Amino acid sequence: MSNTDRQRNILRFTLQFMPGLGVFTRYDRSWLRSDLGAGLSVAAIALPVGIAYADLAGVPAVIGMYSAIFPLLAYALFGSSRQLMTGPDAATCIIVAASLGPLAGGDAERYLALMVALTLMTGLLFVIAGFTRLGFIANFLSQPILTGYLNGIALIIIAGQLQKLFGYPGKAGEFFPKLTEFIGQLDQSHLPTLVLGLGLLTLLIILRRIAPRLPAALVVVIAGIAAVTTLGLDQEGVAVLGNVPAGLPSLHIATFEPTVFRTLLRDAAGIALVSFTSGVLTAKSFARRNRYEIDANQELIAFGTCNIAAGLAQGFPVTGADSRTAVNNAMGGKTQLVGVVAAGSMLLILFFLTEPLGYVPTAALAAVIMVSAVGLFDFKELRNLYAVSYRELLLSVGTTLGVLILGVLPGVLLAVALSLFWLLKVVSRPQDGVLGRVPGIKGFHNLADFPEGTTIPGLLLYRFDANLVFFNADYFRDRVRAAIAAAKTPVEWVVVDASSINVIDITALQKVDELREELAARGIVLATARAKRNLWKFFNHDWGIKRRDLHAKYHFDTIKSAVRAFNNRTGKEASPVPDVQMT
Repeated sequence: MSNTDRQRNILRFTLQFMPGLGVFTRYDRSWLRSDLGAGLSVAAIALPVGIAYADLAGVPAVIGMYSAIFPLLAYALFGSSRQLMTGPDAATCIIVAASLGPLAGGDAERYLALMVALTLMTGLLFVIAGFTRLGFIANFLSQPILTGYLNGIALIIIAGQLQKLFGYPGKAGEFFPKLTEFIGQLDQSHLPTLVLGLGLLTLLIILRRIAPRLPAALVVVIAGIAAVTTLGLDQEGVAVLGNVPAGLPSLHIATFEPTVFRTLLRDAAGIALVSFTSGVLTAKSFARRNRYEIDANQELIAFGTCNIAAGLAQGFPVTGADSRTAVNNAMGGKTQLVGVVAAGSMLLILFFLTEPLGYVPTAALAAVIMVSAVGLFDFKELRNLYAVSYRELLLSVGTTLGVLILGVLPGVLLAVALSLFWLLKVVSRPQDGVLGRVPGIKGFHNLADFPEGTTIPGLLLYRFDANLVFFNADYFRDRVRAAIAAAKTPVEWVVVDASSINVIDITALQKVDELREELAARGIVLATARAKRNLWKFFNHDWGIKRRDLHAKYHFDTIKSAVRAFNNRTGKEASPVPDVQMT
C-alpha cells in the first residue's frame, strides 16, 4: 500500500468517527454569522443552567461550569447531529446525587472523587456500546415508560428545591417526606429569601412567555446578583454561591476498593441507558426537523467522549440537552461550530468573570432548576396517552409513582423491568388467526377481519404473527388446539402459515414435535407453508438439513400448494417442492 493510500485510509477512518471534523473541513462561510449568534445564545443559557445543576448534583458551582464547557468541544468533533447541544441534565444530576450520596458518607472530597470515577465509567460504557453497535438501545425504554420516569424525576427535583426557594430548614431526603416537611416548615421561611426567590421565579416565567428567544435564565441570575450586591442580601442571611475558582481544573483520578467500583459500574450503566435514550430522542427530533439523519451508534461514541471529557475536567455525567438544543435551533445554528463558540464564551467567563458569580443567590438557582423541571414534566404526552391507550397511560403513571416511592436508582430498574414486562407480554401473546377465502379478494385472510370468509372443510389454515420461541411456544400450541376445537367440521389437516416467523428456537421445535405427535394420534396432519429459509441459521448446518428432510412431505412453498395437496390427499399426491420447514 502506498503512502497516499495509507493517508487516505487514515483520513477516511478519522472522518468516520469524527463527523464534526468533516463538517469543519468543508465549512461554508455563509453559516458563520448564524453559528456565532447561536453559540452566544446557547452559552447564555448553558452557563446558569450548569451552575444550577451543579447544586442539584451536590457539587461546587465551578464543577457545573466544567461540565457545561468541555463536553461541547468533544461533541463538536464526534457528534453526528448539527443541532444537538450536550451538557448537564436534570435527570442525570439527580441520579448522580442519589448514587453517590450513600457511597460518600458525607465526605465532600470522596463525593467528588466518586463523581469523577462515575463520569469516566459512563463515558467508557458509551464508547464500548458505540463500537459494538448497540445504538438500538435507544429504543429499549418505551416512550410511555421513559415519560413516566422523567416525570417522576421532575417531581423529585421540584420538591428538592422548595427548601432553597423558601429558605426554611429542612432535612428530609425522600419525595413525600419533603412535601410533608414543606407544609410543616412553611411558617419558618426566611422572608428575604422567600421574597427574592418568588420574585425571580415569577420573572423567569414571565420572560419565558413573552420573550422566548431571550436567555431568561441568564437574566434571572444577573438580576439575583444585582439584588444581592445592591441590597446586601447576603448580610441578611440570603444564601449565595460564594467563591468560584477561576481557571482550568486540575486532573485527579482517585482509586477505590473493588466493591465501590462494582456499585459505580451498575449506576453508570443506569445513567448511560436513561441519558442516551433521552439524549438521542432529542437529537433525532431536531435532525428530523432539519431533514437529515443521525447515526445512533456514532451518538453513543459522541456521548462517550463527552462524558470522558467531563470526567477528565472533574465534572459530572452529561447528555443531550433539549432546552439548549432548542435555543440553537431557534437561533438558526447550522453546524457543530455552535458548540465550540458556546464553550469558548463560557471559558472566557471562567477565566475572567468568576468573582460576580460568587454573589449568585441559591434561590435564583432554585428558580432556574424548578422551571427546568416543569419543562421536563411531559403533560402533552400524558394527554396523548389518555386519548390513545389507557393501558400505556397506567404504565407511565406507575413508573412515575415507582420513582417517587422507591427512589431514583430503583426507578431506573423499575423502568427497565416494566419495559421488559411490556415487551414479553406483547410477544408472548401475539396476534394469530384462522385463515379463509374472502369473496372478491385474492389469497387467504384472517376470518376475524372478514367474518364473511369461508374455510375448506377438513382444512385448518392457521397463522401465528410472531417469532416462535421458548416463551410463547405453549401459547402457540394452545391456540392451535383451540382453533381445532372451534372448527365447524372435523379437522384433518392443520397448515401453519409460517410467513411471520423469523426466529425459532429448540424449545419451540420440541413443543411443535409434541403437538405433531398429539395430532397424529388423532389422525390430524400438521403441515407448514411459506416458512423462511433462514430459520435454520440458528442451528448446526448438518442437523438443520436432516431436520428439514424429515418432514419435507408436509412443508410447502405457498398456502395454495398446501391447499392443493390437501385436496389431492385421497389420490396420488404430487411431491411438493421441499420448503425449509418450520419444525
